[in-house]
Amino acid sequence: MHMDKDNTQKQQLIKLAREKKILSTQDVLQAGIHHQILRRLCDQGVLEKTGRGLYKLSSAEISVFYNMALVAKKAPRSVICLISALAFHELTTQIPRATWIAIEEKARQPQFASMKLRVVRFSRQAFREGVEEYKIEGVPVKITNPARTVADCFKYRNKIGLDIALEALKEGLRDQRFTRDELWQYAKLDWVTNVIRPYLESMT
Repeated sequence: MHMDKDNTQKQQLIKLAREKKILSTQDVLQAGIHHQILRRLCDQGVLEKTGRGLYKLSSAEISVFYNMALVAKKAPRSVICLISALAFHELTTQIPRATWIAIEEKARQPQFASMKLRVVRFSRQAFREGVEEYKIEGVPVKITNPARTVADCFKYRNKIGLDIALEALKEGLRDQRFTRDELWQYAKLDWVTNVIRPYLESMT
């Protein structure tokens, strides 16, 4: 590769990585940059690999939710849920040891060698309701909203622990992150109205 073109493509790739924050091999090829440039910048320590086919600038500061953006970049149809969604909405004191995601019932489960995932499967209807999109590290990330997240935590209480669900319920109501009617809507969706009712009544 010609030296001038080499240097030009290096600068293009660094600029692209700065803009994208999470850079995929596909992003590089679509920009017309030779894959050898990507490898060279990794060898030089300018870029670092963060997952299979995913890269970032070594100097870039990342948010605590970087792993959520990584998941969304590789599996854009997945939804951040349960403890990870609670952490995003600041409804828990827990620090997730894994990234919790939901996928559709028949979807193929994504694999990340560098990241621990906990996966649940939602029905088609459950996959649509109460899901909002946020930008994290420049990547669109689907995350269950606060009311939906709390209802889901009661549904999956045997996986995450009832204490986490109760903490989120108290925090959400106290900080007015959702109304009782909103929570009830998603409790019906998750078939957990009888589970949540006594706790709601005790908080009146």
